[in-house]
Amino acid sequence: MLSSKPRKRLGYIPIGYKLMISYMIFIVILVSVNGYVSNSMYDSSMRKQTRMNIQGTVLQIRDNVAYKTDDLTRISSLLYDDYNLVEYLRRKERGKENDYRMRQIIIPKLENAAKSIGFNQRLNIYLHNETVHEVYPKQTYNIYHMKRIKDKAWYTDFPDEKYGLTMVWMQVEEDAEEEGISLIRRLVDTLNPLKVEELGMMRFSVPLKELFESVDFEKLGEGSVLTVIDSSGKVMYASGESEAGAGVEVEDNRYIEIKEKMRQGWTIVARVPVTIIAQEAKKVTTFIIGICVLCFFLFTFAGVFISRYFSKRITKFVSVLNAFREGDLHKRIAYRGKDEFSQIATALNGMGEDVGALINKVYLAQLQKKEAELEMLQMQINPHFLYNTLSSINRLAKFGENEKLQKMVVQLGKFYRLTLNSGRTLIPISSEIEQANAYLDIQKVKYGGRLEVLFDVDAAVWSYETIKIILQPFIENVLKHAWSGDRIHIRIVARKEEDEIHYRIIDDGMGMPMRKIEEILNPVNESESETGYGIRNIDQRIKLQYGPEYGVSIFSRRGVGTTVLMRIPAKKRKIQAKGTSGLNAS
Repeated sequence: MLSSKPRKRLGYIPIGYKLMISYMIFIVILVSVNGYVSNSMYDSSMRKQTRMNIQGTVLQIRDNVAYKTDDLTRISSLLYDDYNLVEYLRRKERGKENDYRMRQIIIPKLENAAKSIGFNQRLNIYLHNETVHEVYPKQTYNIYHMKRIKDKAWYTDFPDEKYGLTMVWMQVEEDAEEEGISLIRRLVDTLNPLKVEELGMMRFSVPLKELFESVDFEKLGEGSVLTVIDSSGKVMYASGESEAGAGVEVEDNRYIEIKEKMRQGWTIVARVPVTIIAQEAKKVTTFIIGICVLCFFLFTFAGVFISRYFSKRITKFVSVLNAFREGDLHKRIAYRGKDEFSQIATALNGMGEDVGALINKVYLAQLQKKEAELEMLQMQINPHFLYNTLSSINRLAKFGENEKLQKMVVQLGKFYRLTLNSGRTLIPISSEIEQANAYLDIQKVKYGGRLEVLFDVDAAVWSYETIKIILQPFIENVLKHAWSGDRIHIRIVARKEEDEIHYRIIDDGMGMPMRKIEEILNPVNESESETGYGIRNIDQRIKLQYGPEYGVSIFSRRGVGTTVLMRIPAKKRKIQAKGTSGLNAS
């Protein structure tokens, strides 16, 4: 047999494998040593670089926090140095002048100051001048009188004023409860520079999450912790969790601690697990291993190419045998020489020719068998139809309906003229439609006005061919089994859908159950089943002619009707007919 594998001698190693083994040993040693040395050098460099990257990230976090604190300081300084605002806050006015001062000066300035800050915060102003109305509660600003805070410790302990410099960040009032912090500074009157007078206090309240939004441990990696500590060592804000705990010195080598101080006296402390640096180093190791693997494969490819160069004679025979196994019997070996390989090549080429001739002979025999079976199935249709038609003619003659009898005989002759069709199996679709119409003309003589038929044929199908006598048996089946009243309607449709021709015979008869359809198309014992013989006949003819993917499908509902779908491939007629006929209604 061709598929049997040749026996190999015990311990036999082809020359190609011998070359590959020696080459691969050399490559493995070279790549391994190079990878080890490179990894040792890059690992040390990468650890140093990773620490610098973490340091840079902490500096960036510090700058982001400083940007927000500086923004608050800048806006507070605008209010602090606004002499026009200070002038109106100092005046003791009432009535319309006071209303004008509130609406046109004080409130707009406070609103603009609060809204000009690019993050969420609230501005509270406390004033000694009680002629200025209190305004609260507002979303961005509030105005209160000093009597509300004059006894509060944070106000009484507030540092002495140094012009333009005195400001304090602290948690006051509701800050602790709302997890926020406030920037507090005075509003002063500099009318007498030698004695600066306090007009009130301004307090910008900011949520800690808003102020320290950039303090996110995920920027440093899993397992890291970021904390913000005030000048007294108290933790103001923390992101991430650590076994070491916030504010406690790390006593082991599991963490790297990096600190950055801010102008407010705060300190940003970052604790990064050593494993993160190890992970970065691992990336370098992985990269080097990847390079080594790539080099290994490249060198292996080169080794395979070299070994194949020396073993190409055997490869030629193997490729031809594989081609034979896959069905390509036309491949041959072009070999020059007078050695044993030349004799093998000649024998192999001759074997391919012999096997190809044998396969062609068997294929031709199978094709002839298929054509004979197709002709036998077609011959079974005509006697069946003729028997039914002659039975109808006999009934008409028996009842003396000579006019109908004559018309039926004429239509029968026309039907058989179209059926014979010079013995051809494939006919134009127009001829098949005309043949079905001739059959219906015969049946209309019998049924009269009880039978209504509509032909719905797309003009695009006229240029295609079809197997003959595939519509008539289904129309006959409708007239024989589908009646559910005094009248019946039949619609015959022909359409081109993508690369297929679809026929549909649709009736409004009594329908049939699914079990009946299964019995017709897939009988348990086809040799003994007489049900739906004509339908199976057509289904087999289509499959024999075009293949198993085509054929007949039936869809039916009891009391609604039945639709028969026949699918064949759309194949152009080789010789165009001189004329085509189109039927829209009958």
